[in-house]
Amino acid sequence: MLWILSTLIAAAGQTARNAMQSSLTATLGTLGATQVRFVYGLPFALLFLALVTTTAGTGVPAPTPAFLRFTAAGAIAQIAATALLLAAMRLRAFSVATAFTKTEALQVALFGLVFLGDTLTPVRVAAIALATSGVLLVAAKPGERWSAQSLRPVVLGTASGGLFALAAVGFRGGILALGDGPYFLRATTTLVWSLAMQSLLLGAWLCVFDRAALLNSFVVWRQSALAGFMGAFASQFWFLGFALTAAANVRTLGLVEVLFAQAVSRRVFGQRVSAREALGMTVVTAGVALLLVAS
Repeated sequence: MLWILSTLIAAAGQTARNAMQSSLTATLGTLGATQVRFVYGLPFALLFLALVTTTAGTGVPAPTPAFLRFTAAGAIAQIAATALLLAAMRLRAFSVATAFTKTEALQVALFGLVFLGDTLTPVRVAAIALATSGVLLVAAKPGERWSAQSLRPVVLGTASGGLFALAAVGFRGGILALGDGPYFLRATTTLVWSLAMQSLLLGAWLCVFDRAALLNSFVVWRQSALAGFMGAFASQFWFLGFALTAAANVRTLGLVEVLFAQAVSRRVFGQRVSAREALGMTVVTAGVALLLVAS
């Protein structure tokens, strides 16, 4: 049951990281704020790896071809998902933009079944469906006239959720491909490899196409370093969860992030939540509670 504690810590850490990245978007742009979690997160992940290898009393497991394929796929999907999430946050309230991405719970269950053979009981499927319906209730705006502009955050958020789902499945696949070593060592090894890949890919892209955003992140290095730490911290616990149970279980429990995001929206950004959005968050909570009972 350690996956439950790991997931709750990860969701809280991710909410803090998203808020920090969202505030950096105005200064660095979408891609510039995206790369902060990777470039500045990698040193902290290496520190985590040093700590867990000392605890395990063994070396870092060697990468296998399957590990590299799964991890690279997850790393690339996560870069795109983070960029789309930050773009959605620029169009809607922080908590609502976060809610759009949480259709991920259903998508990750499907991808996990297809790519990893992860199976779920009927009760857990019902929990995922209930929690996701709450997310959709939060995201919908009754009476809104649909237009290209109003649909944009819906499309961005849903696409972000799909890519986050692919990333979760890729990272779990990478962890499983490392064999039977200590779960925390396999999780942290996968985290370091993924952040290294992401730092290299996105850093190279920014050097060529948006060097100003990369250089500006060094100007605001204090904020960037803090966001990077929170990103690595949250990812460490997400990966621990992926090592312990199916990605769908982790991502469904992770829907509590919608509740955390609402608190941040109100206290930090001064954004109010409607009664309908509050009802949706209650439904999300019920779905998460059902998942925990089933577990």
